[in-house]
Amino acid sequence: MRRSALMASNEDSPSSNEDIEEGDISASDDSDSDDQEIDATPIRHKKRAKGTHDSRPSSNTIVETSFDAYFTYNSSRAQTSTNVFSKLVLSLTPEEYSEAIRSAACSMKSVKPAILADEYRTKVFSRYMSELNEGFNILCYGFGSKREILNKFATECCAKAGHVVVVNAFQPNFVIKDLFTSIENVPGVLDQELTSTAIEKQARRIYDFFAGPSQGHLYLIIHNIDAAPLRNPKAEAHLSLLAHNPRIHIIASIDHINAPLLWSSSESSSRKPHGPTADSTTSRGFAWLWHDLTTLASYDFELAFADRSSISGAHGGGVRRKNDVLVPQNATAMSETAARHILASVTQKAQKLFLLLGNKQIESIEEAGDDRASDLQQFAMAYDTLFNNARDNFIATNDTALRSLLGEFRDHGLIVSAQAGSGSGEVLWIPLRRERLTSVLQTLQIDK
Repeated sequence: MRRSALMASNEDSPSSNEDIEEGDISASDDSDSDDQEIDATPIRHKKRAKGTHDSRPSSNTIVETSFDAYFTYNSSRAQTSTNVFSKLVLSLTPEEYSEAIRSAACSMKSVKPAILADEYRTKVFSRYMSELNEGFNILCYGFGSKREILNKFATECCAKAGHVVVVNAFQPNFVIKDLFTSIENVPGVLDQELTSTAIEKQARRIYDFFAGPSQGHLYLIIHNIDAAPLRNPKAEAHLSLLAHNPRIHIIASIDHINAPLLWSSSESSSRKPHGPTADSTTSRGFAWLWHDLTTLASYDFELAFADRSSISGAHGGGVRRKNDVLVPQNATAMSETAARHILASVTQKAQKLFLLLGNKQIESIEEAGDDRASDLQQFAMAYDTLFNNARDNFIATNDTALRSLLGEFRDHGLIVSAQAGSGSGEVLWIPLRRERLTSVLQTLQIDK
């Protein structure tokens, strides 16, 4: 009875069963969707983590501008090493350098340009002479030393046509006065009247002598006309005066890459006047004709007066360099430009001390009458004498003050000291020749 009643009740309410089943289904669907949403969230995070880039901007990221990046990069400290190669390896001595060059030359095949061949060189020399006779001056450029071939041109061609003066301007002790002194050795030049011994008067006397109609020709072979002694405006003005004379011919060589900047276009292209003229106030110029004279020859002779060791420029010290400092410097170790820079950086009292010592040294040179002396130690002043003069001129009142003023000059090699051979104590002198020292003192007096 109960079973039949239950079945009857179930049959009587089918909609309720369907409602229950639909309710169960919807409930299960809701639960499944919730489960899917819960499960989908970590899956999406995993895929994003595995990706290479997230296109969505993050709120915690700060993008630097180029302005900020520049200062951020430059604020970092540069990492430099103290293991400098020049501190580990000493520079080569001249003997070591010569030995290395000789050993390398044995295994190298020499290259001889065609211009050095006898048949080609004869044609080149003939062309040079024709251009010189037409009123031009010759300027040779190209890689390699041109000294040997130009000297051959001087002996084979120029010496047969007139007087020849060869100038080695690459020597560190060369000055323009040396050139004029060599030219004055030509017979008859000194017979011309000279009102002053200044370089300008010497240049005008030489110009006037060779401007005469009965005079011969003068050939100037100038090796490295772009050298430091001939770069200053005064030397250029004197050379341009001589180069403009129809009877004075210049054959020069250059090696510096910026050598063409020494002359303006008007100076380079200015032509000489036709026929001899005695007017030394005429316009000046060089009338250059450029020739490629590549010889590929080594600069051994030109570099004989320089330190040719491979790492000497970067040498930071060492036993050999410290020993070299103890050797007194000669007159070729200091230039006018370097002396002016040093004097411009010292105190006024130090400048007065330099003037005092320089004037005394010039007086000693004039009394001896030897302007071309290379050993300047013979014109040195004793330390005691210098101290007495400095005290009288209120430059230094005690020994400590005097040595303090001398220290700056000694460090830069502008004043050199040595022990006198007679045992009379320390002597000091300035390693500058009379012409250079006079020019430096005049500049220093003008500045004061």
